[in-house]
Amino acid sequence: MLRASHLPPVASSAICTLRLSFISALGFSSPHRSHKYAASPPRGLISKTHLPNPPYPSPPLILNPGGPPISPHARHSRPGLRTSFRVEAGSGSSGDGKEILVQHLLVKENDQKLLLELQQRVSAGEDLSDLAVEYSICPSKEEGGMLGWIRKGQMVPEFEEAAFSAPVNKVVRCKTKFGWHLLQVLSEREESILGDILPEELHVKLQDPTFVEESQLIDVREPEEVAMASLPGFQVFPLRQFGSWGPEINSKLDTEKDTYVMCHHGMRSLQVAKWLQSQGFKRVYNLSGGIHAYAVKADPSVPTY
Repeated sequence: MLRASHLPPVASSAICTLRLSFISALGFSSPHRSHKYAASPPRGLISKTHLPNPPYPSPPLILNPGGPPISPHARHSRPGLRTSFRVEAGSGSSGDGKEILVQHLLVKENDQKLLLELQQRVSAGEDLSDLAVEYSICPSKEEGGMLGWIRKGQMVPEFEEAAFSAPVNKVVRCKTKFGWHLLQVLSEREESILGDILPEELHVKLQDPTFVEESQLIDVREPEEVAMASLPGFQVFPLRQFGSWGPEINSKLDTEKDTYVMCHHGMRSLQVAKWLQSQGFKRVYNLSGGIHAYAVKADPSVPTY
């Protein structure tokens, strides 16, 4: 969950927001559409500007008004991580280490007749994502009702209870203050980690040859930037060339390996780190401050520009 082109909006009478984080990522839809969507570049990722828009679409649905605030940038330390790492996690996370991939549609509270009709159509074999595009009143309809990978503490309680107790692939319904939902859990996985690594810490790690061999190091700057300053062991995946490597990322890299992402100042790399997390990479770390901070704080022999 690294598509964060818009911060989650405040719920209004017209639009409610199910999610509190950026985790809804393009590249996920129903099993029938997964290959088509995975081959599409994240919205806003390819940009003419130096800092392209984050690779995330408009956030989908429902704030958790009764729970603690959950910032997309909340950081928490985790067992097994050194203190220089800052790990992103929802403050409301239950800690059970489980994430679920959810799609849904939403209709108004007084549209129970429509709800029952749609549920019958799903039972007859129609795809929930297709119906979401046509009937859902949630902004996630633009993504076929896809909410992406979610953890506990990110949804309103009624929706969360239904989603985390639903069998995989079974369509269930639940009611929240925003209306009636039909939801489907498409998959489950172990909770992933998205964190920062300080320049000094990365510098120490780079002195160990086994670190470069056992990890994946990604530089998302443009070739002309890499020519001015670079670090050993980093593979170059230019952000503006996302269309050439994004659709094949799972064949180019190992989702199980620790993955470190770098750019000039740490902004573009954070976008890609979030996108990689959404694609199933288990442990992704962004170089805080980018190669510029690395040169200033850890290794003055690296040129700045």
